[in-house]
Amino acid sequence: MARRSVSILRHLLTTKPLTPAFAAQTRSVTYMPRPGDGAPRAVTLIPGDGIGPLVTNAVEQVMEAMHAPVYFEKFEVTGDMPRVPEEVIESIRKNKVCLKGGLATPMGGGVSSLNMQLRRELDLYASLVNCFNMRGLQTKHDNVDIVVIRENTEGEYSGLEHEVIPGVVESLKVITNFCSERIAKYAFEYAYLNNRKKVTAVHKANIMKLADGLFLESCREVAENYPGIAYNEIIVDNCCMQLVSKPEQFDVMVTPNLYGNLVANTAAGIAGGTGVMPGGNVGADHAIFEQGASAGNVGNQKILEQKKANPVALLLSSAMMLRHLQFPSFSDRLENAVERVILEGKFRTKDLGGHSTTQEVVDAGLGNKETTQ
Repeated sequence: MARRSVSILRHLLTTKPLTPAFAAQTRSVTYMPRPGDGAPRAVTLIPGDGIGPLVTNAVEQVMEAMHAPVYFEKFEVTGDMPRVPEEVIESIRKNKVCLKGGLATPMGGGVSSLNMQLRRELDLYASLVNCFNMRGLQTKHDNVDIVVIRENTEGEYSGLEHEVIPGVVESLKVITNFCSERIAKYAFEYAYLNNRKKVTAVHKANIMKLADGLFLESCREVAENYPGIAYNEIIVDNCCMQLVSKPEQFDVMVTPNLYGNLVANTAAGIAGGTGVMPGGNVGADHAIFEQGASAGNVGNQKILEQKKANPVALLLSSAMMLRHLQFPSFSDRLENAVERVILEGKFRTKDLGGHSTTQEVVDAGLGNKETTQ
């Protein structure tokens, strides 16, 4: 029995993904819901600015066609508002989950980012962006599957700026042990639960010795509790160079706030573009799902007028949301439908080398048995 156990353990640790031919013959693992898990769930919906209403409408159509057990409470919010309306915050607090299009952030001036307001108000301390190769999309690098986990509430995004004297502005970067430790814990917990093998901490501690040094200390302490997961560190400038030259070396990456924004967008561009990368922001009690990289991107006027925005990223983020709500079969069906549309290559928006409209991509997905069966 002991030898057999060792053999099984060795197989589990070294097993490779099943080939499609073999995978089709295997029996699926049944998800056993708790009583009441099938009750429809309310989700707060913020279409947002620019292309936001276009791509969130794509999600609404697909959810309806799938008969997914969710319904939306929709609120009109625009990035030029002074703050997020209280009724929107209350809706998210009640529903626990939100789906959001892009909210434009004015450059300069005194208007703060509503995206940041939402993250702070709801303590959505972890941003997660999954950057991976999709079958059918030609990219310069293969075998890319990177998860960027970014601290979402402090760092350079703390918003602590003031003019010392005319012509001199001071901007404070705040790093705390509490926030660094909890984002490190989230990254290692994510790696553990998703069978990931390595966590890489991104930093600039060679220059910011106290701030980024504290971030690294927190990551190292957490890493000691996960001996089965490899841990390493990389300076952010070297990280960017390594990403564009050998991205397949990275698995899970944990970063302070600003670095995570840069790393996630770089990784997204390498893996196929921001239009296909899903993501979300999560805290202890609430979650907001949105386009993963360049989440504040609202598109340009030409794309909006032609109605050719790419809905793939938000559709895949919606699949993440369905899994978060414990509706795994609906999530799988949505992901499979999107992947087949990309693989077939007949309907693609301009950013993916095609000429299709948003609606044509959606219709192609709806024509797939995965979404309508």
